[in-house]
Amino acid sequence: MRKLGAHLTAILTALTALTAVLTTTAPAPAAARPSAGRADIPRLTDEHGRVLTLRGWNVEDKNHRGAPALSDITERHFRDLAARGFNTARLLVFWDDLEPRRGQYSERYLAKIERILDWAHAHRVRVVIDAHQDVFGPAFGSHRGIPEWATRTDGLPYTPHPDDWFAEYYEPAVQAAFEHLYEDADLRRAQARMWQVLAGRLAHHPAVLGYDLINEPMGRLRPGEDLPAAARRIEAEQITPMYNRLAAAIRQVDRRHWLFVEPTPIVGEGVPTALGRVHDPKVVYAPHFYNAAMEAGRDYDPAAKWIENYEAAVTRYPREQRVPVVVGEWGPLNNSLPNMGRFYDDALASLARYTSGWAGYTWCYGGGYCALDAEGRFRTNKERTARPYAVVVAGTVTAESYEPAAPAYRLTYVPHRAGTTELSLPPAPLGWHITVTGPARTRTRDVPPGRRGTVRVHGAPRAGAPVSVVVTAGREAE
Repeated sequence: MRKLGAHLTAILTALTALTAVLTTTAPAPAAARPSAGRADIPRLTDEHGRVLTLRGWNVEDKNHRGAPALSDITERHFRDLAARGFNTARLLVFWDDLEPRRGQYSERYLAKIERILDWAHAHRVRVVIDAHQDVFGPAFGSHRGIPEWATRTDGLPYTPHPDDWFAEYYEPAVQAAFEHLYEDADLRRAQARMWQVLAGRLAHHPAVLGYDLINEPMGRLRPGEDLPAAARRIEAEQITPMYNRLAAAIRQVDRRHWLFVEPTPIVGEGVPTALGRVHDPKVVYAPHFYNAAMEAGRDYDPAAKWIENYEAAVTRYPREQRVPVVVGEWGPLNNSLPNMGRFYDDALASLARYTSGWAGYTWCYGGGYCALDAEGRFRTNKERTARPYAVVVAGTVTAESYEPAAPAYRLTYVPHRAGTTELSLPPAPLGWHITVTGPARTRTRDVPPGRRGTVRVHGAPRAGAPVSVVVTAGREAE
């Protein structure tokens, strides 16, 4: 989801009035306090059963297709991600590049994906492979995603909206194309086969964490439907069956990795999803976290309670289905407005309450949504995303908090068995001091100023005794 124009902004802003009604019965979000997160939402786990937290960014190349596809992505992306303490990348890949002609899969494209994964693995960055689409695909101008040969429009019209590209989802031809993707048997098989080829090739790569089955799925509005009603029908009747088909196809070639499933983008306005059960033991709910007003260029308004309403709505599905949450995209276009520092602190506190992690949009060097400028420095307020966190915890987390003003990070957990907990500490002007109490120990007591730190805490259970880790700015006095 990118900047919205007036057409879609008007539609989504109207949904804000609906939010109060839709969220009145939802539990209120937890207050900002030391917390292990919502106990009714499971946490993501790694291959050793440890609690896993993802902090990272989207990595993409939307500028090139065909032979030069993915050439904007270099090893620098992953080296810089890791250097600032991030451990995750959501890598955008495009079906139209993988299978430009029906049944003909690009070996060159697969090899480029593998090379990118090699870079990620070298820098200890885990990767979610995202089957990305924007406005369905290249049949509609410069967009990417589903190949032209898999696009059926029934001869309906399509008019580009250069200043409001998200409005193009409401063009009759685009809506017909989604309907055919969901309903036509041969296109269903082609999409499942594409995922089998991709997952089959990448199943054993050590950098892969999982697969995001489709980016921001949309659909066709029927006569008389408003947007929330259409989204709920599409999610329940078309997107859920699609996810179950794709899960079954992937499990024929890869039974190990997580499957990330997204609702429609309408969730961003506090409308709970109507997705149903995806019948797989390793499903992650992966909504996006965008606000229509801020996408249209407005400043953050804490009084509007958008974050609180979003959290109340978005946590319904993972509570009901007992699946972890990872937000796949978030971050406004204009980060330098007066209230944006407050936005980042409020948003990160909210995400910490119910998610197992997030991927900001996007890790690139320049303007627009880029996290970094051309020289590789964080752009305004983006540095707030780089903060201490526990990458993996060998036990049950009972409390976790971060105080940006101090700054100070605190983690308390009860070890289940002998194992290693790992913390990631971003470079900080004063460095970091680490204090561990309880049945655990660490060799790292201080991280020098300006250096990224990896802290490994080795512990073993002792009659349920908790381990406490406290990270504060500065170094221990000598």
